[in-house]
Amino acid sequence: MYKKKSLFVTFEGIEGSGKSYLSRKLYSFLKKKKLPVILTREPGGTPSAEKIRKLLLSGKKDKFLSTTDTLLYLAARNEHFIKYIKPNLIKNKIILCDRFIDSTIAYQVYAKGVNINLVEIAHKCILGKFRPDLTFILKVSNKKSRIRLKKRKVINRYDKFSKLFYQRAQNAFIKIAKKEKRRCIVVDNSLDSPKIEKIILNKFIELLNK
Repeated sequence: MYKKKSLFVTFEGIEGSGKSYLSRKLYSFLKKKKLPVILTREPGGTPSAEKIRKLLLSGKKDKFLSTTDTLLYLAARNEHFIKYIKPNLIKNKIILCDRFIDSTIAYQVYAKGVNINLVEIAHKCILGKFRPDLTFILKVSNKKSRIRLKKRKVINRYDKFSKLFYQRAQNAFIKIAKKEKRRCIVVDNSLDSPKIEKIILNKFIELLNK
């Protein structure tokens, strides 16, 4: 029996890892079960944060300095968390989020070299001690990632970086998962197997029933 409570679940991974697809799959399943679930994303999630998203993802990959890029992501998170995530958690909603804090650490700190103190201080101010209840880290082979990216009809700035960049980011996600074992689950999504959806659903149900 489902005990009504708020949950915040995030999906993380490099481009082409399948996180957006799998988050939508879980959302659809929970919606059919009449659970109070919402699906959101970062950057974005509110009208103001979506404007920042459009600014961030359009144009050339070297459009902004790395620190400028990071500050824009953090500004979008502030809008998203304060105006949307926090109010919905108070209402006991289940929130599924496509990207959150781990993407900032993986991409901006480890892959781009931005000072981690900047990110940690900002997160402390924006989030306090708040962290996701569960995070799915979607791992993918470089070959599969490139194949999926080629199928995309619309390409953004973050689809244009080098193989080394994405490898650094993925290694960072794995490193984060090892450090945050209580909330992070690494799932290899290189094979397009329907088993992955079942793994994610089962892990979510475990959390739901706690």
